[in-house]
Formats: sequence, structure tokens, C-alpha cells
Amino acid sequence: MEMVNRYIYAVTQKLPQAQRKDIADELRGLIEDILEERVGKGNMKESDVEEVLLELGNPRELADKYRGAKKYLIGPELFDSYVLILKIVLIVVSASIGVGFLIQTILDPISILDYFIDMIVSLVTALPMAFAWTTFGFAAGELFGGIKQKDLLGKEWKPSDLPPIPDEKRQIKRGESIVGIIFYAIFIVFLSFSSDYFGIWVFHDEFTGVVPFLNEQTYGLYLLFIILIFGFGILKECLKLVIGKWTYKLTIYTIIVNAVSMAGILFMISGPDFWNPEFMSELVEAGVVTVGSEAFDIVTKVWNQLTFWILILLIFGLVWDAVDGFIKARKK
Repeated sequence: MEMVNRYIYAVTQKLPQAQRKDIADELRGLIEDILEERVGKGNMKESDVEEVLLELGNPRELADKYRGAKKYLIGPELFDSYVLILKIVLIVVSASIGVGFLIQTILDPISILDYFIDMIVSLVTALPMAFAWTTFGFAAGELFGGIKQKDLLGKEWKPSDLPPIPDEKRQIKRGESIVGIIFYAIFIVFLSFSSDYFGIWVFHDEFTGVVPFLNEQTYGLYLLFIILIFGFGILKECLKLVIGKWTYKLTIYTIIVNAVSMAGILFMISGPDFWNPEFMSELVEAGVVTVGSEAFDIVTKVWNQLTFWILILLIFGLVWDAVDGFIKARKK
């Protein structure tokens, strides 16, 4: 009963995650009961199945009846996932800021009051930002991912026109998108509010400071780009979560988002003022390496080639994401 499976899938995919299994079982039982009552188990034809499905109505309209939904910024079929992701993001952001406060306090307990004030400011700034990016991501997914096939939008439709159930390899696991959103949220918090700890930590019996990778004098100018880049990452994962399966359209969206993000990263790291211009001299002053030593030469070589290798990894990641998406989108 492939046609029945496709019909049930078309209906339940428009319902909240928590309701899908129960409604699928209910709908399957209803269809089987109607068919058995009319034609019996042994005499069932495809035309009989089509007739029953036509009587049940358009999958979209039936899904609307089940959920009592019309139009929302975040539709009911996405709302459960939206609330779950929003809770996770807000908890992760709060926990990241809290952990940063604890680390700062342990390393320098004398300045605990300053760190506490910084933590409050960070929470007030970061939580609304996390809420906005997550909501924007789901709203964009609702807009772009909610573009339906014409046969399901029109008043007249045929069960034979129902789209096939996608191959498992095309389907995007919700856990993958959730992990991606958490990853981007943590980086936004860290690079926005704890960038001064992004570098080489120096210990001489006790913690003595950090030799930063980034130029502290100009970093504030690049902060907006950093927030936008990782925010677009959250947007991409939300789109994947909303659409739920790899399609050519989703792959193109992903490529566009990746390309925009890469352009922003290239703009930042290629500039002369992004990296700490005194990195090597500060390492020497901190006693981490000695001028003329083998370690000094190795670190210098790595530091000078850092931008090049970041670009290589970015290009490789972009190409791999595009190829992988197109391969999965081709699967029926």
C-alpha cells in the first residue's frame, strides 16, 4: 500500500513532531477500516485506495484539521522543534557565559566583581541575540522550506501525484542540526565575549596571561562580521531542520550561505589588522619560545602560514558540503 504510505507521510510531515506517530497510526487504521468495509482484504484495487484517499481530502487540508492551524510566524508543524532548539540555544549560551565567568574567577579571583559585571552584560546582550537568530532561522525556514508542490496546494489533486517518501539517506537527522546550532552558538558567545582568552595560555607555576591570536586593537571592528558569519551558520542549520531532507533547493541555499560566510571570513583574515602583529614577540617576552631556537622557527612558520591553511580548509569544506548535498538530493 505504497500510495497509503505516501499519503500518510504527506499529512504527518505538516504536523508537530510529537503528534506524528499517533496520527499516522490513527490515519492508517481509518483507511484500512474503510477499505475493508467496502471491498474486503482480498479484493482491494489501486482505484479503491485512490477513491478513499480522495474522500479524505487534500493532505494539507487534512493536516490543518488535525492541528487547527492557519498562518503563524513559526507554524505549528515547526513550533515544537523551534521551542526545543530555542531552549537548547539559550541554555548553551547561558552555560558558556557562566563557565567563562568561573574560569576567569579561578585564574584571577581578585577581579571577581569585574568579571561578574561582565557576565551580566554578556547575558543581557547574548540571550536576545541568540533568541533573534534562532527565531529568524525558523521563520526563514518556514518561508523557504514551506514552498509546497503545486498538486498539494491546488484544490484538485490526485493520490497518484503524491510525492514519494524520501530515501533515508536524503533525510536530515534532527540531532545533526541541533549539534550544529549548539556549535555556532558557543562560538558566537566565545568570540564575542571571551576573545581575549583566544590564544596561547602561559603558565609559570601559575597562570600568568594569554598571548592573543587576534589583534585586540582592531578586533571590535570585525565583531559584527563574526556574529553575522556564525549567525548565518545557525540559519543554515535551521533551514536543514525545517526542510528535513536534502533537496536541490536546500543544497543551493546551503551553498549560498556558505559562500557568504566564506566571503566574510576571507575579508577578515586577509586583512593586515586581524591577527596579532606582535604575536611572536609576545611569545618570546612570555618565555614560551626563545629567539633562534628550533621551536621559535617552527612556530614562526606555522604562524605565517595560518591564513593560507584556514583558506584551504574553508574552500575544502565548502566544496564538500556542496558535493555531499547534491549527492544526497539525487537519491529518490
